[in-house]
Amino acid sequence: MTELTHGIFTVASKFYNSNKGSLLRTLIYTIGHFVIAITVLMLVADVPFMIALTDAIVEPIANSIWYFILDKIWITRVVKKSKVKAKPKKKKKKKTGGYGKWQGNI
Repeated sequence: MTELTHGIFTVASKFYNSNKGSLLRTLIYTIGHFVIAITVLMLVADVPFMIALTDAIVEPIANSIWYFILDKIWITRVVKKSKVKAKPKKKKKKKTGGYGKWQGNI
């Protein structure tokens, strides 16, 4: 059992370390969604707090998973492509007619 537990923690640690930014943005988004969903349900739909809380927890969890997937797609496709475009191009060497850098005064 120790090997299994160690493996789980190793995988979780690697996942966390390679996704810190996405996980933090996802967590902030999820907390904000909880607050907004509870407020809207209580004000607009006149729903009791406990029902609003239940809906505010279940629905944002699904949204946060969706957001995490979108964020990973964004990072791998859009951000990496913009980094590739930003690399400076190598300058081509000019041909000197076979005489090297010095062509003489011919």
